[in-house]
Amino acid sequence: MSEFDYNATAELFPARRRVPKQRPLGYRRFDRASQAIRFAVEDVAPELLVGACLEVDERRYSCDDIRRLYESSDYPLARRGKQP
Repeated sequence: MSEFDYNATAELFPARRRVPKQRPLGYRRFDRASQAIRFAVEDVAPELLVGACLEVDERRYSCDDIRRLYESSDYPLARRGKQP
């Protein structure tokens, strides 16, 4: 994931399948990829993120890629701390 631009605009696309009894994840556009990644990891239920993809600079990233980008030392935003 070298040379990933966390400041580029990003689009988050939902998985094609729907999870019953869950608020669906719809298409979202973000001014910065870092914001999209934080939203996907911190605010979206993990079962809704499976199959979703992030598009940045015409390149697509899977849910596993999104998690790796979030966990990278290059990730520019503060991560939400875990509650004890």
